[in-house]
Amino acid sequence: MPEYIISNMKKDYSKTISEFLKQLPEKQREIISHRFGLGGAQRETLEAIGKKLGITRERVRQIEADAFLKLQPEVKKQKDIFRPIENYLNKAGGVKKEEVIFEDLSTDKSHIFFLLSLLRDVKRFGETEEFHPFWAIGKESFSFAKKVVSDVYDNIKKGQKPLKLSDISKAVSVSQNTLESVLEISKNILKNPEGFYGLKEWPEINPRRIKDKAYIVLKKSQKPLHFKEVAGLIPAALPQTVHNELIKDVRFVLVGRGIYALNEWGYEKGFVKDVIRDILKQNKKPLAKEEIIKQVQQKRIVKENTILLNLSNRKYFLRDSGGYYDIRTS
Repeated sequence: MPEYIISNMKKDYSKTISEFLKQLPEKQREIISHRFGLGGAQRETLEAIGKKLGITRERVRQIEADAFLKLQPEVKKQKDIFRPIENYLNKAGGVKKEEVIFEDLSTDKSHIFFLLSLLRDVKRFGETEEFHPFWAIGKESFSFAKKVVSDVYDNIKKGQKPLKLSDISKAVSVSQNTLESVLEISKNILKNPEGFYGLKEWPEINPRRIKDKAYIVLKKSQKPLHFKEVAGLIPAALPQTVHNELIKDVRFVLVGRGIYALNEWGYEKGFVKDVIRDILKQNKKPLAKEEIIKQVQQKRIVKENTILLNLSNRKYFLRDSGGYYDIRTS
């Protein structure tokens, strides 16, 4: 949702809430105020309120339900209050993360929580292992959201790479606006700072350790970096700690003096002579020094003289009369 729309929707409902509460008898008003933390009251559980008033938890729940019934005619009258809230949820596909609703719609989360609770077609779903707390318009919206999250999860997992929202939208045939709201409630699918969605266990989506953060830095840079440069791009990271992590992880390749690249870019570990040997093996024929230099520098950041020095080592390589190099076999 565009920022200007959000800022226009964010309201102070203090006066509205006060008028609602005035319509209730004193006992109902007291219970509702403490249940939702309204009018300066501390939010409390059914059991805590019951102990304070000397009644059972169930009786408190009944009084709360009676108060909500008493307020329903007012809900129908106050269309200018409730219609924007319902429209907001409908534009999000009928599902919205609770935390985001609080941020978008009200200066006081207890107020919007109370107003949402008054809407009969709107239901709150508490936190689970798979989902953050969220609100949905009817059971159909919840079922729809669960299916979309499941489809997106399977799609991302099958591709084994993070995806942009536009790509996911095409794959599951759901509008980007609705998809963004639905994915917000999932704990298993996250969005990284670059706007890519992926599984929460993927380091490029949810980096937790230094080595995972280093992976993100290199992935974003798209070029090899010195470990000190990598450390400088990770808040509070010490260069030596970064160096220790990079040298142990198979995702990184030391391609120069303190310079690291990602293994997936085609760089190879080992001494320069080992890289030359692998190149000659792969080509299955002798190569000119210019071709060897070109291929080595695609795999390692190394000076031309260093490559030539290794090629001149007759213990490993032979040069024929035409100036071509091959592996020494004996």
